Amino acid sequence: MVFSSLTFLFYFLPAFLLLYFLIPKKMKNAVIFLGSLVFYFYGVKEQPAYVLLMLLSVGVNYAAARKMGGQTERKGRKRWLFAGLTYNLGCLFIFKYLDFISENINALLGWAGVEGRLPYAELVLPIGISFYTFQITSYLIDVYWERVPEESSLLTLGTYLCMFPQLIAGPIVTYSQVREQLKSRRQSLSNLEEGLREFTIGLGLKVLIANQVGNLWNQIRSIGFESISTPFAWLGLMAYSFQIYFDFYGYSLMAKGLGLIMGFQFPDNFRNPYLSTSMTDFWRRWHITLGSWFREYVYIPLGGNRRHLFRNLLLVWMLTGLWHGASWNYILWGLFICLLICLEKLGWRRVLERFPLLGHLYMFLVIPLSWLLFAVTNLGQLGVYIERLFPFFRGEEAAVFTGDFFKYGRMYLFSLLAAFVCCTGLPRKIYEKKKDSLVMALGLVAIFWACVYCMYIGLDDPFLYYQF
Repeated sequence: MVFSSLTFLFYFLPAFLLLYFLIPKKMKNAVIFLGSLVFYFYGVKEQPAYVLLMLLSVGVNYAAARKMGGQTERKGRKRWLFAGLTYNLGCLFIFKYLDFISENINALLGWAGVEGRLPYAELVLPIGISFYTFQITSYLIDVYWERVPEESSLLTLGTYLCMFPQLIAGPIVTYSQVREQLKSRRQSLSNLEEGLREFTIGLGLKVLIANQVGNLWNQIRSIGFESISTPFAWLGLMAYSFQIYFDFYGYSLMAKGLGLIMGFQFPDNFRNPYLSTSMTDFWRRWHITLGSWFREYVYIPLGGNRRHLFRNLLLVWMLTGLWHGASWNYILWGLFICLLICLEKLGWRRVLERFPLLGHLYMFLVIPLSWLLFAVTNLGQLGVYIERLFPFFRGEEAAVFTGDFFKYGRMYLFSLLAAFVCCTGLPRKIYEKKKDSLVMALGLVAIFWACVYCMYIGLDDPFLYYQF
C-alpha cells in the first residue's frame, strides 16, 4: 500500500484515524502497532511471512536490549550487542546481498575455469527491511552506549519500529528522537491541520511532479539509449534527477504529516539539496537521517576526522552505496560520491564556497551524473548512456542533435519548469508566509483533488525508495 493511492487515502487512513482518535490515550500505541501491521501486510500479502520477520526483529532486539541492561560488566553487554547485531545484519545480508555475493563468486569461478557454482536463494526483498533494520540497530547500539535505557514495554518498542508512516521508506528515526513521544504525546487540532497540510504538499510533489517528470525518463528507457541524441540524454537525466528528489521528498513530507497528526515530531529529511554548492553540502541536505545514521554509528566510531579520514570516508560511502542496493552500480555511485568529497576535503570545497556561482554550476553537472549511476543498473547500458552524454569521446553520428529534444521537451515543459522552480525552495517560502490565507487553503484543496484525479486514471506509481 502506498500513500499515493486511493486505497490508502479513502479506506485505510480514514479508518485508522477514526479509531486512533476515538480510542483512549493508553491504547493509542496498540492502534498504531496493529494498524501498521495491517498496512505492512497489504504490501507483502504475497509473502505474508515477512510480517513475522519484522515482528521477530522486534522480539529479538527487545530481548537483546533487556539482557544487555541486566549486565553489570561491559563484556556481558558487548556479548548481547553482538548477538543482536548478528541477527539484524544477518537477516539484511541474507535477503539483500546473498545472491549478489553468489553471483560474483560464480563469475570468478567461471573466469578461473572452475566448474562448480554456488546456488541462488532467489529471495524476494522484504519491503522496507533496510530502513527498519537500521532503526532497530540504532536502538540496540544506543542501549549499549547507555544513551537510552532499554525499553521495558514490548508494545512500545514494536510501535517505534513498525510505525507505518516511516516504516517503508523512512525517515530513519532513532529511538532517542521519539522515546518521550512514545510515552506521552499531544494530539491537537493544530497538529491535525498542520499534518494534513504537509501530507497534501508531499502528495502533490509525488503525484503532480515526480510521476510526471518520471514519465520522460521512462520514455527514454523505452526508446533505447542507443537511439537518443545528446541533448535528449541530458534532458532525460535532469528529469530523473527531479523525479528521485520529489519522489523521496514527497514521501518524507507525507510521513512527517502523518506523524504530526498522531502527535509525533519526525526529523526533516531534506533541506533544499539542489541549492548546494558542494557535494559535502549536498549530503548534509539530502536524506539527512541516513547521513546522520552513518555519521553516528559508523563514521565517528571509526575515528571520523580525527584519524584515517580518507579510509573512513571510503568505507562509509561504500556501505552507503551497498545500503541502497546489491549491485555494482550502487558501489560505483558510492565511490563516485566519495571521490568528490575527498577532493573537496583537499581544498576544492574552499574554492566552491569562495565562488558560489561556480559551486552551483559544478553541482548542476555532478548531481545528475551521480544519479545516472542510480538510474542505470546495467553497466553496459551505463556506458552507452555516458557516450550519449559526451559524444565527443567517440564522435558517433547517432549522438548528434536531433528533434527528439524538442518533441519531448515541449511535451514535458510544464512539469520540468514546475520541478525546477520547486527545487529553489521559493514555493515553500511563499507557502510559509501565506499558509493561513484562504487562497492557500483553496490551493491545497485543489492540489489534493488534482492528485486524486491522477491516481484515478492510473498515475499512482510506487515510490522509488521502496526498492531499497
